[in-house]
Amino acid sequence: MKNYVIAAMSGAVLLASGQGMAGDIEAGKKKAAEICAACHGADGNSPAPTFPRIAGQHASYIQKSLSEYKSGLRKDPIMAGMAATLSQEDIENLAAYYATQSGLQTKY
Repeated sequence: MKNYVIAAMSGAVLLASGQGMAGDIEAGKKKAAEICAACHGADGNSPAPTFPRIAGQHASYIQKSLSEYKSGLRKDPIMAGMAATLSQEDIENLAAYYATQSGLQTKY
């Protein structure tokens, strides 16, 4: 019984934190290759200092950022155009994919 309670509480904490509502990583990987890789790199580790590295970011941060670019709350002409084409499902999938990638700690 004790193990059941611990498992149930852990699941509740994950759901409350948003970690339990993950997108489809494989779908995110495919979408990233189609529209994100040119600037942010195939795995989110941008090869150029002009574009941020997004690999390893929290999924909630990526979702919030993309949603704000899409709505116009966050301003960037390039990202606004890219985010405008994304559905909510695309945003969740991209966030799930990039959150699972390892960020590089090297300097340019």
